[in-house]
Amino acid sequence: MGSRRAPALIWVPAVLVALAMAVPLVYLVLRTAGAGAGIWDLLLRPRTARIALNTAGLALAVAASTALLAVPLAWLTGRTDLPGRRWWATAAVLPLVVPSYVGALAIVAALGPRGLLHDALSPLGIERLPPIYGFGGAWLTLTLFTYPYVLLGVRAALAGLDPALDEAARGLGYGPWRTFFVSTLPQLRPAVAAGSLLAALYAVSDFGVVTLLRYDAFTRAIYVQYRSSFDRTLAAALSLLLVVFACALLLAEARVRGRRAAYHRLGGGAARRARPVPLGRWRWPALCYCAAVVGLGLALPIGVLVWWFGRGLSRGDALDGVLTGAANSLQVGLLAAAAATLAALPVAILAVRHRGPVGVAVERMSYLGYALPGIVIALAFVFLGARYLTPLYQTLPFLVLAHVVRFLPQAVGAERTSLLQINPRMEEAARTLGRGPLGAIRSVTVPLARPGVTAGAALVFLTVMKELPVTLLLKPTGFETLSTAIWSATGSGRYAQAAAPALALIAVSAMPTILLVARDRDQPHRRSRIARGDG
Repeated sequence: MGSRRAPALIWVPAVLVALAMAVPLVYLVLRTAGAGAGIWDLLLRPRTARIALNTAGLALAVAASTALLAVPLAWLTGRTDLPGRRWWATAAVLPLVVPSYVGALAIVAALGPRGLLHDALSPLGIERLPPIYGFGGAWLTLTLFTYPYVLLGVRAALAGLDPALDEAARGLGYGPWRTFFVSTLPQLRPAVAAGSLLAALYAVSDFGVVTLLRYDAFTRAIYVQYRSSFDRTLAAALSLLLVVFACALLLAEARVRGRRAAYHRLGGGAARRARPVPLGRWRWPALCYCAAVVGLGLALPIGVLVWWFGRGLSRGDALDGVLTGAANSLQVGLLAAAAATLAALPVAILAVRHRGPVGVAVERMSYLGYALPGIVIALAFVFLGARYLTPLYQTLPFLVLAHVVRFLPQAVGAERTSLLQINPRMEEAARTLGRGPLGAIRSVTVPLARPGVTAGAALVFLTVMKELPVTLLLKPTGFETLSTAIWSATGSGRYAQAAAPALALIAVSAMPTILLVARDRDQPHRRSRIARGDG
């Protein structure tokens, strides 16, 4: 099947999708090149170098801290007899449902110089807490709300490891901790590195946290430059630097991902679960660790929001806009998820089933959304809409298109993974029974790939619901979503009014997240069926 030529109804839409993904990057290059040699004076300013160092430092710190936080959690919830480990396994992933900018607000409200912790400690004579703004606050916030990306990858890797290796180490007299460091951790290294790099990429592209916590990173500088200047050339140049930085991280992630095939069984063997490691006297410290992480990443922001919400209700604050914002958010999220899922399908089929030069090029271009932070895509679409597509500018279809460009890689990745698990001989059998190429795809490929399609749609829906800069700059006039309502309320200091849409956003986002966690938990069972030939 892989050697056959792709039908036109597959490669034509795939190439069109890839070209659409390249539009923001082309805009940045043309806008920056049009400035001539003078752009170098702007880029070589000391402040630009300081912003680059700030961004790199934040990304590296977040990458390291998410790994340190997530690996113990993955091991405790996946390989030990931790009490309630199924509950902890789900709760530890749920900080994904908290938008990072909402988490930043909660961190400031709880741990800021005049926050809730200060109010609780003031009777003890503590007049002022250390400032939370700047690098420390941005690093803490991004770590707490991005470690689940590492956790999910490491836990999936743990589920796929052969327990015989750990059992061999135990047979040599190694204890549980030494077995973990000598046998388990080296096998997890690719997953840890890949997850940490994705967390670093998130930190590089984040807009809300660095803006609210007043940390000079690329995204904040780009937004300030865009808002404060009629000449957006410097904003485009800074955006191009940010893209180069993100591409460097993506190349590092691709190198790590390419080595992952080194850890697999040489024979068919028997797929089985590892025996839980008894924690013994370490049970209570392990429970305290899980409670501390989940408390800071989930209970703290939700508790602060509930407190704000209660204050707003007691003052009689209006909640009329919440239902409208929720309906608008659901509309955008569902439309973007459906559009991204459909757009990703020909790209994934071309990349997996017809992997030639065109398929490789289309797949790589489809992943540009990972290298293009939301604010960069928003600026490109603002320029495109205001100059060339005026009738579409600030309309719902235009906003959905920008979201598809931003989050298409998530749908492509999920669908590609499902397609790789489908034996191409099944499609060839459909062809021999008289089905054409598209008929085989429709009747065999798409139904079998449904888990990946569903997971990709859920992931796109989740991230579109939380996304801020694209929605902020491209939404139709008067079209308020939950994320823009939160941003508007906090921008004017109305934190109690921000609580209701924030809680609604978390509640709606929790549904696809729980679906993804349940799918992740079922992976070992799917692997067992595949190993037995029941795939």
